[in-house]
Amino acid sequence: MSFPTLRCCVLGALLPALALLSSCSSEPAGPAPGTPAFFWKAAGDTYKTADYNKALENLDQVLSSDNDFVARAVPWALVLSSGMSSAYMELSDRFEAGWKANKTNPAALRRSISNYRGEVKRLSLEFAETAGKLDQVKGDSIPLAFGLPAGTAAPVAALSKVAMGVVLPAPELEAAQKQALERGVLLAACRMAGSPDDAATTAALLKTPDAKVARSAFLLAVAQTLVAESEYYGPQKLDDAEKAMLFCERAQNLLKNVPESKDTKDLAARIQKALKKKRT
Repeated sequence: MSFPTLRCCVLGALLPALALLSSCSSEPAGPAPGTPAFFWKAAGDTYKTADYNKALENLDQVLSSDNDFVARAVPWALVLSSGMSSAYMELSDRFEAGWKANKTNPAALRRSISNYRGEVKRLSLEFAETAGKLDQVKGDSIPLAFGLPAGTAAPVAALSKVAMGVVLPAPELEAAQKQALERGVLLAACRMAGSPDDAATTAALLKTPDAKVARSAFLLAVAQTLVAESEYYGPQKLDDAEKAMLFCERAQNLLKNVPESKDTKDLAARIQKALKKKRT
């Protein structure tokens, strides 16, 4: 075979591959790894699969710098951290009841209580820290740039057995934990959207591409959550009076930006009572 003929054969074989590469390179590339846009997209992808810990990790990366996604990431991170925290509170409380009821193998339940309380501490502190970034969200409304979380608002049936002292098999326990986390995040989304315990109304709101909630309603929900979390730092739970005061003081500061109502008055009185008790 002559050289010109060989060259033509090689080029003929390469041209289809080059054309394929050219067509692939014309496809839009995703966000560059390590950028806020990359972590924002990753948060959305993991949120859709109900991998809320990973979604929150990605949002933390977004919030680690000043960028165009921060105003949308702050409320989303608050929903996730408070929802998971409340789920672990419930898990801890149910396992504590079971630990007291189980007379034959309480140690298995006791270990879970310690683990769940560790998660409550981690997530509640993250929630309080993120709440301090709400001043980066400007305007009279708060964007809710996420869809309706997975799961249902119905109580997790398996946790009723735990509270009676039953040690669940590993697969059933894993499923119960997953359901509890999904439920916690769903209820947190309802609270932050201004419709506590109303998943239907929240679902309708979050279907809209530019979902928003009044700033005053969102701040009140955050303040209420901070106070609820502060109570978990009492002597019978996490036993940290300093952290409890920090949460109450942060809630108190948020209330200054919320128009007075029966709800704000009730919460302010609750905060005052807690602070007075902790200072004595």
